[in-house]
Amino acid sequence: MGEKDLTENYLGAYNDVFADIINVLLCDGKQVILQEHLEADGNKTIYKADKKVHEQERDIAKFWKYGYIKIALLGLENQTDAHPYMPLRMIGYDGAAYRSQILKEHENEEKYPVISIVLYFGMEHWDKPRSLRECFKNIPKELSQYVNDYKIHVFEIAYLLPEQVAMFQSDFRIVADYFVQMRTNKEYNPSQEVMKHVDAVLKLMSVLTQDDRFEEMQNGAQGEVKTMCEVLDNAISKGRIEGREEGKAEGRIEGRIEGRAEGIQAMVESCQELGVSAEAVKMQLVKKFSMTEQEAQQKLELYWK
Repeated sequence: MGEKDLTENYLGAYNDVFADIINVLLCDGKQVILQEHLEADGNKTIYKADKKVHEQERDIAKFWKYGYIKIALLGLENQTDAHPYMPLRMIGYDGAAYRSQILKEHENEEKYPVISIVLYFGMEHWDKPRSLRECFKNIPKELSQYVNDYKIHVFEIAYLLPEQVAMFQSDFRIVADYFVQMRTNKEYNPSQEVMKHVDAVLKLMSVLTQDDRFEEMQNGAQGEVKTMCEVLDNAISKGRIEGREEGKAEGRIEGRIEGRAEGIQAMVESCQELGVSAEAVKMQLVKKFSMTEQEAQQKLELYWK
C-alpha cells in the first residue's frame, strides 16, 4: 500500500480530537490545549518547480490562540507507510509557515513557533529517516558541520502503550485502540465506548485499513450507531436482512434457511477480515441469531478460516 494522506473530513479536523491528540502525545495527557483555543489554518502555500507554481497543504494545521494572540501553529501529518523523504516534506511545510510570518501583512505581528508531528498507522516500526541529514547519503566531510539538521516527530500509533491509549478522551482513543489491538493480538475486541463523531471515525478507519466495509457499515445502518459494538451489530443485522430478502425472493422455506445461513457466513467472514476476535463474533451470533453458545461455536468453526 502506498502512502495515504487524509485531508478532508478527517477526524483530526475536529477541535476536540485535535487538542486531545496534542495533549496526549506531546503533553503526557495534561490538558494544556483547550479545543476552544484552536483555530483552523486554511492557508495554502505555494512553491515553484519545473517552471510551474504548485500548491502544498498540510493534512491538518491549527493555530493555538489566546484571544487574538497566536501561541503556535500545530500541524498533523498522517501516514500509513513510512516515507523515505518525510523530513524533506515536513521542512517544506514548516518553512512555508515561518516564511508567511514575515510577509508584509504580518510583519508587525508577534512571531510564533511551528510544531509538526507525524501520526504513523503502520504495523511495522518506522524504519525511514527521521532527520534531514539522514536523507543524504553523501555529505562532504569538509562541509558536514555546516549542514543544518531538522528532525521530525513520528508517533507510532500501533505501538502506543495501553496507559497512553487510556489517556485519550476523544474518539481518537477508539482508533488508537484498534491499531494497538491488531498489532498485539492480531484481532479486535470492539469497545462499548460511545463515539461522538461516528462518520468521521468510520471513514478514517476505512482509509487507514483500506477496507470500505467500515464506512459501508455506517451507510447501511438501521438507526444511528454510537459504539464499535453497534457497528458490528449493524453489520450482522444487515446480513440477516439480506438473508431474509433472498429467502423471500426464493419463496420457499429452503430459500429462507439458505438466506439465513448465507447471512451468518457473510457476517463471520467479514468480521474475521476486519480483525474482530472469534469470541466477540460468537457472542454476537448468540445475541443476533438467537443461538446457543454451542450452536454459535459450530457456525464459527464452519465459517472461520
